[in-house]
Amino acid sequence: MAGSRTHSAYHRCPDRAGSLSPGSARWRYTTARGQPRPPARAPADHDPRDLMVLFRTLFDTPDEDEILRLAMDHIAAAGPYRAEAGYLKVGGALVPSPRNGQHASAVGRRVRQLAGQDGPVTVPGRPWGRALGLRGLEGLHGYLVVTSRSRPTEAERSLLATLVRHTAAALSAAFAHRRRRDDALELQRLRDERTALQRQLICAVAELGYQRAVHALMADVAASSGSEEAITRALHRLTGLPALVEDRFGRLRSWTGPSRPDPYPEPDPVRHDEMLHAVACQAGPVRIKDRLITLVRPHGEILGVLALVDVRGEADEHTVLALEHAAASLAPELTHLRDLAEVELRLHRELVDDLLAGTDEASAYARSEAVGHDLHRSHYIVVVQWPNRIADDSFAQTVGRAAAAVGMRSLLTRRSDHVVLVADDRPHARALYEALARKTGTRSGTIGVSAPCDSLTDIPHHYQEAQRALEVRRRSRERYGTTFFDELGLYRILGPGNDYRELETFVHECLGQLIDYDSRHHAAMVETLSRYFDCGGNYDETAESLAIHRSTLRYRLQRIRDISGNDLANVEDRLNLQVATRVWKIVLGSPS
Repeated sequence: MAGSRTHSAYHRCPDRAGSLSPGSARWRYTTARGQPRPPARAPADHDPRDLMVLFRTLFDTPDEDEILRLAMDHIAAAGPYRAEAGYLKVGGALVPSPRNGQHASAVGRRVRQLAGQDGPVTVPGRPWGRALGLRGLEGLHGYLVVTSRSRPTEAERSLLATLVRHTAAALSAAFAHRRRRDDALELQRLRDERTALQRQLICAVAELGYQRAVHALMADVAASSGSEEAITRALHRLTGLPALVEDRFGRLRSWTGPSRPDPYPEPDPVRHDEMLHAVACQAGPVRIKDRLITLVRPHGEILGVLALVDVRGEADEHTVLALEHAAASLAPELTHLRDLAEVELRLHRELVDDLLAGTDEASAYARSEAVGHDLHRSHYIVVVQWPNRIADDSFAQTVGRAAAAVGMRSLLTRRSDHVVLVADDRPHARALYEALARKTGTRSGTIGVSAPCDSLTDIPHHYQEAQRALEVRRRSRERYGTTFFDELGLYRILGPGNDYRELETFVHECLGQLIDYDSRHHAAMVETLSRYFDCGGNYDETAESLAIHRSTLRYRLQRIRDISGNDLANVEDRLNLQVATRVWKIVLGSPS
């Protein structure tokens, strides 16, 4: 600070007689702040008026460092003095002035030894020296260390004491001004803090009020019905955004609000599972495109999806709060529905298991009525197998939903590798298969359907028919799709697992040499012959199905003639070989 005030603009003022002579005039000058400063005087010139100007300047200066510097610069106005050092007390420690002289180190040690008292100070070449405390009502403000080449007179000592008192008083005023300023700043800070706290309190009260409103509304919904429609209505009322509930597989269960898609888009199973995984990895609702989504998953099990359609991105923390409360209210409802579905599914399974194993009709009719199904009508047994899906509860539920979606009324159970439906009407040739292909995301599935069953006691036999139809389809060229037992033709007598010894003997007579040749040479003569008949004797189709060249096929067929001794051009040999290959595929269970 002292360095910024070294430049001064001097102004001469007229003396009392109005003259401007240098010997009689009082000089004054202003600091860069406009504060008047007295000029430094020669030691012999002790005009009291200069001290008065200095005193006024000291009291007009609000900065403690500047006051100390002024006192040090103009100490000569009080007598033959030189300021050796100056100190200000800051935080309990004496801080030296930047203007302290070359003996500052020794002087500083001496000042600290005085411990707040005045005392003599020794400086080389200066016979007289004193450390003078700058004291106010608050205590010690600092020190002014003054030396002289000669012992000051009594008058000079009096002037020096007056200068020290005025400097101390100016420091007291400056410190008081600083305290007032600091107090004012602290007061303003406290006011600002109070205002901020009041705003936070207002926001907290508003937030609490909103939370209570959300909680109260959701509690009322849960107490009244707790249905999915009631929850989406309440959520739409709270947020103003369209609210919807989807099941675990992405199918719409409830929508409240405008812009409902019609028809609602069919979910892609793979992409939907990826979306569920992405949302499950996050804490709280997640934005995906124009939707704010949260999962309904009590105890970690995903039961459904609750979402808000927020096309404009207007959702805020209140929207998130309402969505989370709605999800919490929806969880018990979906859990209850899931439990009911599991009970119903278990009852269905137990009934179907007994029907497939054989049970008394009276008990079966009574139990079917209890689950809302009429067993008095003709029924079809449907066996569903999807090789890439385990036949667990999840897949069984998928089959049940697909059947319901295509209008099939049925009872359902599952086995180790397939699901069984007891349907009260003949399934459509492709509807169930196409529905399952969409829901599973793959077409690699097979469905077998029995002939109509008019008696409950015949259900076990018709279950075998459905299995046979499925097996025939699985071993055919087009292994994926639906096959009906009553459309099998010859295959109806070639069921797997039956003890057809005569048929096995017939196969051995017709194909035994080819089977032995294939075994010894790791060849595929029987398979080639089977494909040739499946393709109606068409060379190009057969070669393409076997992924071999046409000339290779010609060679194999000639080898088949040579090895078996049968002529493919002979009608009887051709029929026997064709039937034998069919039996070989079904009875012996050989791979296609």
